[in-house]
Amino acid sequence: MNITPVEAGILAIAGIAIGYATRLNIAKRSKNSIERKAKEEFETAKAKAKEIELEAKNRAAAVLTEAQKDERERKQEVRRLEERLTKKEDALDQRAREFDTQLMGISAKETKLKEAGEEVKTIHEKAVTELERVAGLSREEAKRAIFEELEISYRKDLTNDVVRLERERRDAIEAKGMEILETAIQRYARNSIADITTSVVNLPDEELKAKIIGREGRNIRAFERLTGVEVIVDETPESVVLSSFDPMRRELAKMALEKLLKDGRIQPAKIEEKVEEARRELENRVQKIGEDAAYEVGILDLPKELIYLLGRLNFRTSYGQNVLQHSIEMAHISSMIAAELGVNTEVAKKGALLHDIGKAVDHEVEGTHVEIGRKLLKKYGISDEIVQAMESHHDEYPFASPESYIVAAADAISAARPGARRDTLEKYIKRLEDIEKAVNGFEGVKQSYAVSAGREVRVFVLPEKVDDFGALELAKQIAQKIQTNVQYPGEIKVTVIREVKAVEYAR
Repeated sequence: MNITPVEAGILAIAGIAIGYATRLNIAKRSKNSIERKAKEEFETAKAKAKEIELEAKNRAAAVLTEAQKDERERKQEVRRLEERLTKKEDALDQRAREFDTQLMGISAKETKLKEAGEEVKTIHEKAVTELERVAGLSREEAKRAIFEELEISYRKDLTNDVVRLERERRDAIEAKGMEILETAIQRYARNSIADITTSVVNLPDEELKAKIIGREGRNIRAFERLTGVEVIVDETPESVVLSSFDPMRRELAKMALEKLLKDGRIQPAKIEEKVEEARRELENRVQKIGEDAAYEVGILDLPKELIYLLGRLNFRTSYGQNVLQHSIEMAHISSMIAAELGVNTEVAKKGALLHDIGKAVDHEVEGTHVEIGRKLLKKYGISDEIVQAMESHHDEYPFASPESYIVAAADAISAARPGARRDTLEKYIKRLEDIEKAVNGFEGVKQSYAVSAGREVRVFVLPEKVDDFGALELAKQIAQKIQTNVQYPGEIKVTVIREVKAVEYAR
């Protein structure tokens, strides 16, 4: 079937019109459906809103009711508290009134007691006055007479009791002290040799003596000027003696001379160079010696400046005893004594090791070595308890702690042991004479003898001038005077001897 173009166009237009009509119909139905659905949802939301509003009103009413209930309960509680406070206040007022009544009664009784006391005092004074009149003695005279009579009656008993108590106390203290000291000394053993004031340098060739002296002595003069040491070139084969009271200078001179001998060129310029080189090496050596000493006693927290000063003590002597070795020995002994007594071992050990630190510079700074040492320790931040432990070893400062007594005891032990120090015969005799002179100045002393190398003094007294009780007091006074006026190592035992001889002849 053939369709003409006109018919095709008509059919197309008809199709478009039908499709448009169909879309309009669909859109209209959809719009109606949406409006209906929206209306239903609005009604539903409105109903829910009413329900929520009703529920909120109900909850608000419940909260209000609960709040009103709580308010009523609080008001009731406040009323009960007010009632209780009112009752307590009334009770307190009642007790205050009762207390005032009792206080008034006590005041009245106190007044009566004072009046009675005054009356008793008056009666007592009258009685005492009457007794003094009847006895013919005043109160003080009667008291003195009674005491004198008691003293005479019980003098012998008192003397025996004092002697017994002192003997028992002294024996117990000495036994315990000897036990502690023996334990410390036995646990510590160290070799010790006395230092001398000369050093010997061996020469590989006798001809080197001429080089050391130099032309017209210029080399030896330059060497002595730079080192401060006297060089003794004598007839002793292949050796030169260096003499000085300063061990550090001797060591410096010995090191410098050995360097010159090794170099072979001995002249003033070379001498100055080797002396400076030896001085630098000696400084390092001193520091190493101080570190070794601190390590030996187990003290590792000292400042390096104090370590260096410890090293310098190795070149310092006291009565021929090396001060550093003496300090190390004291540190060990102090540590062991402190451990036995249960006190601070670290404080005792450090106080002993540093007790003579002032001797490292006492020839450079004015003052005693104890005072210099205190200033050095405070300067480098050492604690006060260590300073207190070291400052009393020569009795320049009071003993402020148990550790200070331990350091002083260790100092006496280390210095007084046989062979530790040298002493001249003149000083020894002078010390004995001073001891006897101090004793003979007391009234009633007949003779005195310093025995046991000055460690004991025996005093013979006149029995008619000194009784048994006076002998005890005399021994204490003699010990105090010796301690104050005489310098001596260790301790001195004072023995007062009172001998009574009764002689009669039968004829």
